[in-house]
Amino acid sequence: MHVADYVWYITVGLLLALLAFDVFVIGRRPHEPSTRESATAIAFYVGLAVIFGLGVWWFSGGQYAGEFFAGWLTEYSLSVDNLFIFLIIMSRFGVPRKYQQTALLVGIILALVFRGIFIAVGAAAINQFSWVFYIFGAFLVYTAIHLAKQGENDDEDFKENAVIRFAKRRLNATHEYNGVKLTVVQNGKRMVTPMLIVIIALGTTDLLFALDSIPAIYGLTQEPFLVFTANVFALMGLRQLYFLLGDLLRRLIYLSLGLSVVLAFIGVKLVLHAMHVNELPFINGGHHIEWAPEIPIWFSLGFIIITLGITTVASLMKSRSMVTNAPAAVEADVQDEPVQDEVPNKRS
Repeated sequence: MHVADYVWYITVGLLLALLAFDVFVIGRRPHEPSTRESATAIAFYVGLAVIFGLGVWWFSGGQYAGEFFAGWLTEYSLSVDNLFIFLIIMSRFGVPRKYQQTALLVGIILALVFRGIFIAVGAAAINQFSWVFYIFGAFLVYTAIHLAKQGENDDEDFKENAVIRFAKRRLNATHEYNGVKLTVVQNGKRMVTPMLIVIIALGTTDLLFALDSIPAIYGLTQEPFLVFTANVFALMGLRQLYFLLGDLLRRLIYLSLGLSVVLAFIGVKLVLHAMHVNELPFINGGHHIEWAPEIPIWFSLGFIIITLGITTVASLMKSRSMVTNAPAAVEADVQDEPVQDEVPNKRS
């Protein structure tokens, strides 16, 4: 896929302008976005991604359009899973709802920076060493197994990493938020606010998720232009999606399992591709392994859509059954209590 320099400049400029508008215009005032505001923004950003994908199909063909849509869907799903961790972090640190928008903006910007760095590093590594696909594939399979072992999404599954624990232990922090300020002066002494700890938590989480997302999308396309745009579009509108979905994020209890299947599939696809272009001397004498199949992008796109669709439907059905059964269990407990109280009354 040949992308002229001016196309790169225009695309990056427009996407950065959209991001700047979201950050400095829409998000300039700390507040909780309304349902209408969130839904409008999400529809706008998703529509832009679809239009961009259709543009790729028009100018470069269905192969590259399929690669973009597969990469965008995968990155978007990983970002939604990231939102679930954000939700837990906000809850753990008791971030007021009106300040959560600012924290999310910072988290999304950090995610974009980290992904940009990993995209550049990944592209350079792939251009120089074809065996990197073996590492990417093995890492994704390992990540998939780790996600599968976690099972259903649960607040208790979240564990603070070493950076968060260090910040909480070493930084002299206040117990109360002071708007969205990161530091305040109390009794003549500079102290950090809980907001800084929250941003550290979001940033380190973004870094860990970038380690998963970049190998995943390079398993679907090796075009840096598509890798970059798919990641940017996947991050757009996440702040509004966070407020629109709210507790619905907690109902996607099988999302990690679904993502583990997708990542395992992409990991196997990467290993097969590495075998197909193999140059390692200790594998097949340094020759390409011709029998290793190249999985077409249409199959990858269909597999991702079906897997995520089944995951979403199964999650909503399971959460609905849990909600339905919960009141019945509570009612049964309530009915049992008076019976125990009535026995002594009759005896008396």
